[in-house]
Order: sequence, then structure tokens, then C-alpha cells
Amino acid sequence: MKDLAQLLTALDPHAGLAERHVWLIKLFAWIRGDRTSIQAAVARVQVLIEAVQQQPELRARLQAWWETLLQTVDITPLLADFGFAPRTAFVSELAERLRRKLLPGTPETMDAAELFPLVAPTRFDAQWMNALKESQIDQLTALLSPDPARHMQEWHYSLMDALTYCTAQIRATGFAHELRLRMNRDSPHARAFHALPADVQELRTAFFQPEQDETALQSAVKQYRERLDACRQAVNSIYAHLEENGISLGMVFRLRQLRARMLRQRELLEALLSPKPAMAALKLLVRRATIVQESKSIGALISANSTLLSAKMAERSAETGEHYITRNRADYREMLGKAMGGGAITGLTTLLKFMVVGIGLSAFWSGFWASLAYAGSFILIQLLHFTLATKQPAMTAPAMAAKLKDIESDESTTTLEDFVDEVTHLVRSQVAAVFGNVFMVVPSVLLVSVAIELVLGRPMISADNAGHVLESLTLLGPTLLWAAFTGVVLFSSSMIAGWVENGFVLHRLDSAMRHNPRFTAVLGTERAARWSIFMREHISGFASNISLGFMLGLIPAFTGFFGIELELRHVTLSAGQLAAAGASLGLDAFRHAAIWWSIAAIPLIGALNLGVSFYFAFRLALQAHNVSKLDRARIRAAILARWRSHPLSFFIPR
Repeated sequence: MKDLAQLLTALDPHAGLAERHVWLIKLFAWIRGDRTSIQAAVARVQVLIEAVQQQPELRARLQAWWETLLQTVDITPLLADFGFAPRTAFVSELAERLRRKLLPGTPETMDAAELFPLVAPTRFDAQWMNALKESQIDQLTALLSPDPARHMQEWHYSLMDALTYCTAQIRATGFAHELRLRMNRDSPHARAFHALPADVQELRTAFFQPEQDETALQSAVKQYRERLDACRQAVNSIYAHLEENGISLGMVFRLRQLRARMLRQRELLEALLSPKPAMAALKLLVRRATIVQESKSIGALISANSTLLSAKMAERSAETGEHYITRNRADYREMLGKAMGGGAITGLTTLLKFMVVGIGLSAFWSGFWASLAYAGSFILIQLLHFTLATKQPAMTAPAMAAKLKDIESDESTTTLEDFVDEVTHLVRSQVAAVFGNVFMVVPSVLLVSVAIELVLGRPMISADNAGHVLESLTLLGPTLLWAAFTGVVLFSSSMIAGWVENGFVLHRLDSAMRHNPRFTAVLGTERAARWSIFMREHISGFASNISLGFMLGLIPAFTGFFGIELELRHVTLSAGQLAAAGASLGLDAFRHAAIWWSIAAIPLIGALNLGVSFYFAFRLALQAHNVSKLDRARIRAAILARWRSHPLSFFIPR
């Protein structure tokens, strides 16, 4: 009570702009208290009401202060634009949120949208305001407004101004070039945005006419709502276009802003037509207090606007992942053959890696040339239609998650059985791929090492380098941690692949290659057409392989610059390096524990590479298909039941 008495004594309607707003900020801080009890905050509001009611002089000062606040502060931005990006660009909004986090706001402002976050900066404000009773709101309205009718009319004008402003923003965004071209022109709603200004003007005229005609008002409201619904249908047609033609983060951001403004329009219209304006105003303020928290989070901004893009990347990965899943003996044998081919190429990659290390370049240039060796080898594996085992999980996980889209339907039992089948197919495919890679990379490296010794009279690597390889691969060191991190890198490369392929489709680069005069002049029409088809089919693989190669080569160099010993452990490359070390040390090496610890690490490296990559890809795919709340216990039980009944099906095709 002492703090409240001091606050009420300090109330001065003739103080400066900043001082008046600081008083309001302090009042809300007093109401919040220690933020432990909503009812305690509501009780403090009641104490404030009773204190003002008992002092006529204080009530007059409060009413004068409130009148000054209404005259000096523009509430329209708070009602219409609060929570929206000042420019409809994702990067601009990201920069704006960073600015708000780093730089403090000032109460010396006439913009209610800038003042409100200072007055109600916590989620607790929304909670206690929402708990206020209607009787308390009526009492506060009576205390603040000596002329309720005039203030009510001003409130309605503010709401109508906010509606008009929102309508203008919706119409401008609907006319944006990148959205308008993607709307379905055959839809009857295609030109809905054109008539919005006329509809809101008709609503304004019907609402504020001296003798309000209820029939005319209801007709105007109905027309306005139908027009907004038509605009919403037009926006939905854009999403259908994006499903087929690619997605950009900026476009998704614009669409989310547009849909949110349409919801804001509905909210403002309900407040305008509400028979209880004071309660409607409170509801709007509660929503704005919630938006204060939502607009602070950078992570929420990125997550909300990247969900659709992530879903599209997951779908594109699912299309590719189907090719990596074996479902019968013929597929299984084919996978083994492709994996052995990939292992043979990786043997040459191991040689190139040690050649780069042997030159003795600086850390960056050594990593750079190693990256080129990795990327070139991976692309060669792709073009020869061979398989690299660790590339599979990030592609196959979305294909598996697609089986769960109908898990809650009437046929969920069949869907669950299909998913368990995919699990067995996937595990079997991964085992075949890893076995084929490792089975072939070891003899390939040994063969290369023997050839080098016959030609040059020395092994592929020196005994010192061989000892270093054993030290880096031993199970007693941080090998497993680095193997798990490599799984994250493998998942990241698949996301880069999806992003690049989405951009390729979005910007219609295959069409540009086929028809652009510059390409056709150099390549000819037929060759340009073949190249466009080739790039459309392989762009995802190129992006994945190049990004993976450069991450494998350059991440250790960059982290080493900052003194962080962060290495990557790829199962096929590690097996090849271990084979090179064994060839250098000879049979005597098998008498020492070091090589056995390194051999024991290989299967665990493979398991972590595959498991971590699959985990992240599967999580993303579940979110893309809206099955993140799936009863995982049912899935685990079904998989365990299959393991108990047919354990060999996880390793050998029936």
C-alpha cells in the first residue's frame, strides 16, 4: 500500500511525455508484484480502484492523465500493426528482433506499439489481465472516462482506422508480384483483393451514419467477411502452387504475415461489433501482451517460417530415399554391389587424402584440397550409381516417416505394419551398404598400398603416420563423440541438398537451361535439353556430395583455428585409413592392442554415423507430416514384436 500511495501521489497529468509513460510502467510493475500469483495481481487492481474511488481529487487527476494519454498516443499501430514486420522480408524482421534484444526502448514515444512492450513486458501481464472480472473493467471505465459516450466513439474510430490500415496492408501484400503470379487465376477468388478498400469504406459508412441502419450494417459486415474469406481462398491456392514449384523462405514469411493480418482483421471486426466494448478492448490488450513475448523470440521466428521449407525438403529427400531401401533379395544383392563399388572408390579417396597430408600444407589448404578429393570421389560414386552407406539415413528417414501420415486413420494397423516393414527394410539396407563399403574399401586400400610399395619401394604412409591413425581411431579416445558429430554433418548435407534442389525448382533453372538463348547458342537445343534433365535429376546429389566433402575437409581446419580439436569420423573413410595403417605396420601390428581398439571402433563409428543422421532426419520428417505427437510406444512395441518373431529379417531378406 505504501508503494501505491507513492505512485498515486506522483501522478501528474501535466508532466512531460516520458514522465507520464514512466508512471504507467511503474503502475503495471506494482500490479505484477513478484509475479507469483495471478489472483494477487487482480486483487491489487481492486485496491487501486478503491483507492481512486475514495479520493475525488485523485480521480480528477487520473481522468486528466488518461485524457492526455489518449490525445498524445496513437493507438492505431498497436491495434493494427503490432507484431508484424515493418517490411515484409524475413531478414528485415530477423534484424528487427535482434535490434530489440540488444537496444532498449524509450517511453518517450507517441506510438502505442512502442510503449506497450515497456508497459507489459512479461507473459504474466497477459495472465493477470485475462483474469480481470467484468465488474472491475466497468469500474475502471467509469473511473477513467467522465464522458463514456465520447470515449466510446473515439474507440470505435480507432478500431475502424485499424481495420482500414490492415485492409490496405492485406491488399498491398496480395498484389505483391511473387504472390500474385502464383495464385490460381482460374479461381473465382483470384481478384478478391481488388474490392477490399470499397468494402471497408462501405462498412465505415454504415457503422458511423447518424441513424444507424442495422440491416445495412449487417449487409456491409457480411460483404466484408465474405471478401476476406475469398482472399483467404486465393492465398490457399498459392500454397498448392508452392507444393509443385518450390518454396522460398521469404515467400513463406510473406504468406504467414498475410494470413496473420487476415486473422487480425477478424479480431478487430469482432471488437468493433462487440456489445461490450470495454471487454473487447481488454481482450485485444491481452492478445497484444501475448504478442510481446512471441515477437521477442528469434528461434520461434526461424522455426515458424522454416517449417514449410523443411517439409518440402523432407518430401524431396523421401523421393530420393526410396531408391536406397531394399525390399527383396534382388534389391539386396544390388545394394551390396553398389556399396562395394562405393568402397572401391573410397579406397582411392584414402590415397588422395594421405597424398594431401603428405605435402605438408597449412591447415586450411590441406583441408581445402582434402575437401576437393572427398567431393570429387563422392560425385564419382554418384555418377557411377554406386552407394556410400552414410548418405542413406538422411534420405531414407523421410521416406519412412511418410508411412506414418495415416497412423491415426481407420487403417492405422495396416499403416503401422507398413512402417515396421520399412524399419526392417531400412536396417537391412544400411547393414548391406556398410558391409559392402567396408568389405571393399579394406582390400582396395591394401591393393593400392602394395602397388605403391612395388613401384616406389615404400608403403602408402609412414610408420609414424600409421601410429597417428591408430591413435585417432582408437576406441579409448573421443572417436565415438566425433562419429556422432559426423552424423550431424551427414544430416546437414542432406538438408543442404534439399535446399539447393528446392531453389533449383523454385527458380526454374532446368527450364532456363533448356530454353535460355545463351545456353542453346553454346550447347545446342538438344544438348541443352539433355543437360537440363541431367541437372534436374542430379542436382540434389551434387549439392549433398560437395557440401559433405567440404565439411569433412574444412571443419577440422576451421575449428582448429580456434583451438578446438574437432575431428570427423566417417566409417568408410576410417576403415580405409585403418587399412592403410595396417599395411604400413605389417602383421606385427596385430600383436599390439592399439590396432584391435581401432578395429573395434569401426562398427561403432558406423552405427553412430547412421543413427545420429537418421534421428535428426526422422524428427524433421515427423514434423513435416504432422505426426510429432504420435504414440511412439505403439511403434516401439510393433518393432520389438517383429524382432522377437523374425530377427533375421533385419539383416537378411526373406
